[in-house]
Amino acid sequence: MAENTTGAEGGAQQQPAANPITIHTQYIKDLSFENPNAPESVALQQQPKINIDVDVEARTTQDQKLHEVTIKINVKAEVADKVAFIAELQYGCVVTLNVADEHRLPVLMIEVPRLLFPYVRKIIADLTADGGFPPLMMQQIDFADLFRKKFAKQMEGQPAGNA
Repeated sequence: MAENTTGAEGGAQQQPAANPITIHTQYIKDLSFENPNAPESVALQQQPKINIDVDVEARTTQDQKLHEVTIKINVKAEVADKVAFIAELQYGCVVTLNVADEHRLPVLMIEVPRLLFPYVRKIIADLTADGGFPPLMMQQIDFADLFRKKFAKQMEGQPAGNA
């Protein structure tokens, strides 16, 4: 049985909505791994204390159509006040957005990093494993909470509803 797919009533065809986020490319911007106390540090008998710092940056290119989003991860593992390893990653992407201007910053700082996070997690896990340690499997990051904390001071002076 054939269906009539020539258009909606009145002859007007509905256009599919454009993707709100288009990722053009992803890349490692900077990557570093330090194992300053090897070989002793790779034979750890204790669980290291691990500190993970996360930051997200976004900038608009000169032509105002493309945006670069960068996730910065700094990991420091210590055992008995000795550094086991330090891993640093800056992972970026170039995107175009099809969203209203008032949603642009939250999309760049929350939604795009959510899309990138699985790649960041894999790179950090592989990096620590290749450095002689068990792979560090980072838990999911709450980028919305990170956004709120980063922009809390700026948002305090704005009326409700304006992000």
